[in-house]
Amino acid sequence: MKPTESAPASFATTRWTLVGRAAGNGTRAEIALAELLETYWPPLYRYARRVGKPREDAEDLVQGFMARLIENDALRHPDRAKGRFRTFLLASFNHWMINEWKRGAREKRGGGASLVSFDWQGAEAGLIDEPADSRSPDLLYDREWAHALLDATLDRLEAVCRAEGGELTFEVLKPCLTADTERISYQEFAARLGISEGAARVAVHRLRKRYRQLLREEIGRTLVDRSQVDEELRALFAVLAG
Repeated sequence: MKPTESAPASFATTRWTLVGRAAGNGTRAEIALAELLETYWPPLYRYARRVGKPREDAEDLVQGFMARLIENDALRHPDRAKGRFRTFLLASFNHWMINEWKRGAREKRGGGASLVSFDWQGAEAGLIDEPADSRSPDLLYDREWAHALLDATLDRLEAVCRAEGGELTFEVLKPCLTADTERISYQEFAARLGISEGAARVAVHRLRKRYRQLLREEIGRTLVDRSQVDEELRALFAVLAG
């Protein structure tokens, strides 16, 4: 699987800052924004649940908030939480919960939010049996965001590999993406793929390299300034390590 170069033109159109500038100016912007929201709404839902909202209210809050973001000029505020989509979303969502949801959350169900697929059961999973955690809902929100980011990156990598006919290679080598290099059994993977150990090493190297590339691109989609990718990456991995 040979790594491919990024496509700057298509990548730029999905960055949230450009989506924000185009908010309200057509379905292309709405769809691009909905794509981001579909990946990153579950951390908001779990945040609402952790701050004490009942399940039904949390669903209404999130769906109403999604509709508000997609359908009006909510993204035209100049600060945009210093350029990070995750902090912008949480700050805006807190404002929505405090000041607006009682007036309009239920009336705003549907509409632009219909562009987003809501798996409420999946978002709820794990919360009931979640062990006690002394960290604040804000820090847990960042942890949820980091997991959503990694999941989105893995999904993109799988889709790319499938498109290139490398589905088996991806499935066999997927554990290598998070394993320490010295713990990777190249001989075992080579046997499973029917290739030499040297070829297995090359395949693992390429898959990990592509994963890192896609991870950086995914992070870049949620930032105003792509120069902040490394900083954001460090911050999110620090949350996961903590």
